[in-house]
Amino acid sequence: MFFCHLKASFWQGLLLCAGLAGLSVMLAPMLGQAVSPLLAAIMAGLLLGNSFYPNFEQYFNDGILFAQKQILRTAIVLYGFKLTVYDLAQVGWSALLIDAIMVVSTFLLAVWLGRRVFGIDRNTSILIGSGAAICGAAAVLATESVLKAEPYKVAVAVVTVVVFGSLAMIVYPVLYSLHILPFDTAQFGVYTGSTVHEVAQVVAVGGSISPETANTAVITKMVRVMLLAPFLLVLSYVLARGKNEPNHRQNKITIPWFAVGFIAVAGLNSLLPEQFSPWVRRVIYLDDFLLAMAMAALGLTTRASTISKVGILPFKLGLYVFVWLVAGGAAVNWLLV
Repeated sequence: MFFCHLKASFWQGLLLCAGLAGLSVMLAPMLGQAVSPLLAAIMAGLLLGNSFYPNFEQYFNDGILFAQKQILRTAIVLYGFKLTVYDLAQVGWSALLIDAIMVVSTFLLAVWLGRRVFGIDRNTSILIGSGAAICGAAAVLATESVLKAEPYKVAVAVVTVVVFGSLAMIVYPVLYSLHILPFDTAQFGVYTGSTVHEVAQVVAVGGSISPETANTAVITKMVRVMLLAPFLLVLSYVLARGKNEPNHRQNKITIPWFAVGFIAVAGLNSLLPEQFSPWVRRVIYLDDFLLAMAMAALGLTTRASTISKVGILPFKLGLYVFVWLVAGGAAVNWLLV
């Protein structure tokens, strides 16, 4: 009965997001390894949102907002099906320690540089930092659910992930071929997984070197993705307890339950017997589709004129953080691998 009373703009908005997500999932593989379905979805949303969509926004608004919030949180929970505790066992505790150091140091550096050096607002700095530190666009979207940031700030953060993650796909294979770093193929895989932004970018870098590098890189990256849930819980606590910016009241601590769900699903996935693997793969495909829907909704509500107001500073921040991931990440890996 509940669904019968929803406005037409709810269903029409969901159908629009689903259509853009489906198109993105189909087209992304044709556009190369640098383009994930999430990137294709937000670009499709931006294209439509800055052309025809504003004239018809009232007919889709309820469904678009639902995709940005509830569907996004559901997708973050289901993201746990991509992980198991056995991923950690395959790369060892040293990889977990490296991942933890890189996540914490990258995020704190991004926020400090953004606020103190470049004068960027808090939310944009946090979003850029989370995307670079953990798992790219998915981390940016998950962090937005805690921050409640404006859509254009999320879009800016996603673009920095795309730009510098794509640059990593060029830089890392060159570093390996020049033998600049004292890593064998497996160690380079840990280095790649602990420092490159997106999972798809990690696959591209590792695959360009060797199968062993690719396998180790992906496992290390997935261990890094596991840190998303504790990161969101800590971030929620710090934001609630710390001093808020002007014009914002201090709020009580809000537990992001989707982060708890993410942990629970990853734990469940670790216990499922092998015969459930085909079903898990279907859920992962559904999750990718739901994330693409959320990205499409984000693009539809983001205006290019608003993004242009932020200027070049977020990209300077992204560059500085990228340099830290490459150089600082190499140093951390050299000390701990």
